[in-house]
Amino acid sequence: MQDYKREFIDFMAECQVLKFGDFVTKSGRNTPFFINTGFYRDGAQLARLGGYYAKALVENFGTDIDVLFGPAYKGIPLSVATAIALSNEHGVRVRYCANRKEVKDHGDKGILLGSPLSDGDRVVIIEDVTTAGTSIEETMPIIRAQADVEVAGLLVSVDRMERGQGEKTALTEIAEKYGFRTAAIVTMADVIEHLHRPGDASALIDDACMERIRAYYEQYGAK
Repeated sequence: MQDYKREFIDFMAECQVLKFGDFVTKSGRNTPFFINTGFYRDGAQLARLGGYYAKALVENFGTDIDVLFGPAYKGIPLSVATAIALSNEHGVRVRYCANRKEVKDHGDKGILLGSPLSDGDRVVIIEDVTTAGTSIEETMPIIRAQADVEVAGLLVSVDRMERGQGEKTALTEIAEKYGFRTAAIVTMADVIEHLHRPGDASALIDDACMERIRAYYEQYGAK
């Protein structure tokens, strides 16, 4: 595992974005771990976060990208932070675009924020976490209605490595359904490898937590 992935896992834990306990996901699953990017709350955190996204984006998609699309609401600051980091850290200038939940009928009218989409644009969607793929089902029609763009892929912070609508992971299902690449900064396997310390009761993933995680994947893990 690359050093930046280990740093990102520690960063999530420090910001309380990554938590362990008893939670319920948006899809209604009882889970022993939870990722909530809403806990990145200041400029320094967002700057670091954008750097991790930018590193993973360049690693997985290269730099031939025109637009980062951030689905409302959490995707909006993620796409902005990533665009800034691509410029500052990689010398790559890309536009950002996001959608509104409701169409604005005055002033800057329409459903989009930031840059408009143009025919031929190569777009990467920037999301927080995808569990069942429902947000992408909502996002793709919005993108396709704006222009004849090429969606090059989807980048999320963490691949939860659990089933989506069927037996495969949500990211795999999305890739197969829409025909583009999906990637994550880290996977839950990376998180477990880095944080689980057998016999250490002070570890973020102690043995009891690890047993709950194993039970969760027995029920919801992708095949």
